[in-house]
Amino acid sequence: MTQRDWIEKDFYRELSVASGASGEEIKKAYRKLARELHPDANPGDAKAEARFKSVSEAYGVLSDDKKRREYDETRSLFAGGGAGRFGAGGFGGGARGGAAQSFDLNDLLNQSGAAGAGGAGLGDLFGGMFGRAGAGPTTSSRATRGADVESELRIEFVDAVRGAEVPIRLTSPGRCERCGGSGARPGSQPRRCPTCDGAGLVSSSQGAFAFSEPCRDCRGTGRLVDDPCPECRGEGVSTRTRSLTVRVPSGVADGQKVRLKAQGEPGRGGAPAGDLYVTVHVNPHRLFGRSARNADDLTLTVPVTFPELALGSTLTVPTLESPVSLRIPQGTGSGRTFRVRGRGVRRRDGASGDLLVTVEVAVPARLDDAAAHALQSYAEATKTLDPRTDLLGSGR
Repeated sequence: MTQRDWIEKDFYRELSVASGASGEEIKKAYRKLARELHPDANPGDAKAEARFKSVSEAYGVLSDDKKRREYDETRSLFAGGGAGRFGAGGFGGGARGGAAQSFDLNDLLNQSGAAGAGGAGLGDLFGGMFGRAGAGPTTSSRATRGADVESELRIEFVDAVRGAEVPIRLTSPGRCERCGGSGARPGSQPRRCPTCDGAGLVSSSQGAFAFSEPCRDCRGTGRLVDDPCPECRGEGVSTRTRSLTVRVPSGVADGQKVRLKAQGEPGRGGAPAGDLYVTVHVNPHRLFGRSARNADDLTLTVPVTFPELALGSTLTVPTLESPVSLRIPQGTGSGRTFRVRGRGVRRRDGASGDLLVTVEVAVPARLDDAAAHALQSYAEATKTLDPRTDLLGSGR
């Protein structure tokens, strides 16, 4: 993507957000449009596919703070006429005392260091758009890192705890397989642009100033494609479906993102590809949960009878590996939590969290005659024990 693209394209309009939108608003708008325009949801719809590419391109710039800042500065500069307004009197006026005042723009750019750490010099503002005198053409306007891509994945609770390798199919813009990313029909090659001699930039002067701008003939790429690839129409990028394996680390939590480096959109002009961010959604388990205080600890609620708590007992409780025995002391209260060491989430350093087992009394909905008689006998035997003595006495 060239600076001319930044000047001519309104990425905020592409995403239907205001220029002052927050990063979260931009992400929300992109996700909504990406779902609506995704090729899987619009098979055979060329317009939707083209719009999907435009939306992805806009998000690739606006989601990156550095790119967005450069984009805003570029648009702001050229919105008011930009470099085209720098005439002979643009800085310091015209003739003074009968002699024309002459300036070299690169002298001004080279003075950017004088701005010091407290402010940006002109070199910071113009550096990405104008060539430097004597430095030759730059490729900064041609090489653009590929946009990051987002996807989603749903896994089972056990896979989230233990870690897993999960295959996914991803439909997104990628390097055209037919032409290898060259943009030219297989069997042919792009040629060097004669206008800029492959530099992607052309120099021009206006009044007392000389500056460079992206070549209009090759759109800043430095190449001309005479026989475009029918798959990507000369862009070198096409929408394709590919299979990837996502390595989900052990202990991943619901909503966390896994990054796959260089698996996003391909870069332009030799720049690296963007990254793929996969949001992981974890299906709940019918027995186990994750501790809110420590995600490495698993939780489990075990129903018990009143005699098991009152008299003490040994319970067999499940874990994600194999059942273990848990000793319940005599007189244990309902709701007490016991810790089973090493039966939680295995961390990257090899250590493991714990399993937190909470015991709760299960009250039977119905009792047969023998059980009811026994319970009545117990009530009679313990009628002098009033667990609410302190409760009733506290109001006096």
